[in-house]
Amino acid sequence: MREDLAAVNVTRTYTLAASNIAILTFMLFFLYPRFESGRINPVLFQATLVAMGVATFSLVFATLHYYRCSLGGGIGETDRAVYARRADRLWLLGYTTMFLAPGLVLVLLGLLVVASVWLSLWLVYLFFVFRFFPKIQTPRVSQERSRN
Repeated sequence: MREDLAAVNVTRTYTLAASNIAILTFMLFFLYPRFESGRINPVLFQATLVAMGVATFSLVFATLHYYRCSLGGGIGETDRAVYARRADRLWLLGYTTMFLAPGLVLVLLGLLVVASVWLSLWLVYLFFVFRFFPKIQTPRVSQERSRN
């Protein structure tokens, strides 16, 4: 991964993490009173918070790995590729769970038709991820190429 691309990925990824934290705060502000009063499913509410937490921390760790890739000097192409591939996977995990959370919130609110559509689209997204992500993530650097 080139240093400039890694630097751009740092910016994009921490922006997503920050947005996720804002959404989590917004969710807590509006849904926690319903949780306390027993008007929403407590297990589903907590599962939604876990999904948001996994998304946030995955994106933060992806940011750290992309940042490591963006540093010049002292890191070889093989190490840079390892960090980039790890960051790609963490980003994918964060993005996927972040995309799941709104569907869970819609179920929490009892909007089952809209939630069904959202979760169906999430499943379509998963299909495309499993089909195409291996082709678009950072390629491995062969040992021979990294020595040259």
